[in-house]
Amino acid sequence: MKTLNFSLKPLAPFRLDLTAWVLRRRHDNRIDRWDGERYARILPYKNRPLSVTVSQGAAIARPLIHVSVSGKGNAPESEIRTYVTSFIEKALGIRLDLTGFYAMAAQDKYLRPLAERFRGVKPPCFPTLFEALVNAFACQQLTLTLGIILLNRLTRQYGLPFIEGNETSYAFPRPEDLCRAKPEEIRSLGYSTQKGRAIVELSRQLVDEGLNLNDLETMEDGRAHEYLMRLRGVGRWSAEYVMLRGLGRIRYFPGDDVGAQRNIRELLGLREKPDYGRIKKITGRWDPYPGFVYFHLLLADLERRGFL
Repeated sequence: MKTLNFSLKPLAPFRLDLTAWVLRRRHDNRIDRWDGERYARILPYKNRPLSVTVSQGAAIARPLIHVSVSGKGNAPESEIRTYVTSFIEKALGIRLDLTGFYAMAAQDKYLRPLAERFRGVKPPCFPTLFEALVNAFACQQLTLTLGIILLNRLTRQYGLPFIEGNETSYAFPRPEDLCRAKPEEIRSLGYSTQKGRAIVELSRQLVDEGLNLNDLETMEDGRAHEYLMRLRGVGRWSAEYVMLRGLGRIRYFPGDDVGAQRNIRELLGLREKPDYGRIKKITGRWDPYPGFVYFHLLLADLERRGFL
């Protein structure tokens, strides 16, 4: 396949750099990559890896993004373009209209500075619910930094490789890449036995037992949340995390998230870190955008760490 180039027009305002950072979360994320100008990722397509890069070529008020796709194979370009466009629309949230959020934030003394500073960020999503769940398994009860390291190891071990010159990058592993793995193999990468079991069991359910996570896309919030809670390894934090980062339900703010609790405390100048109940009470006043506030708080934390 020759390199495929095309452009997309996100709904304004849009900033690729901020949205990419919300998706990648840490500078050493080797799955979602950002070099200061381009967002890059390897995508699996019909058992072949595609290299996708995205750059922004216009101001946030009239945004335009440029997409470049390369890889081997004979799939029609129209087919590849449709697949990659669908990924970008979900992963980078380029079609989401957030006018209501900016109107609300303008009236809130705490949100207004955040909304102005990070204007143009969109709420990103993992491209699949499987990836969202594996991210939740990796990061639960661990620091985000360590969780990203574990995800990098899993991807390098099981993901489809894309070789370009002297550099090899990997697609995030699919259920079919992991369903024949043994939990102890996952454990050898640094995961707990329980997390290894959860990852392998979910992969096998999707490949061998007909589990269809896409059904969650059409479920109302409460039913989708209950469905997630029935999966091995999914607790309250994981379910809320997947609702937000996998299903794009920005009404959800993961209230048990230690980092988010710290960020709320910083934002509001609270004397103590708020517990789950207080988080829900605080974020309820930002409905229907608590999850979008969660992403703004993450950016504020990344800024304090010197990543932005």
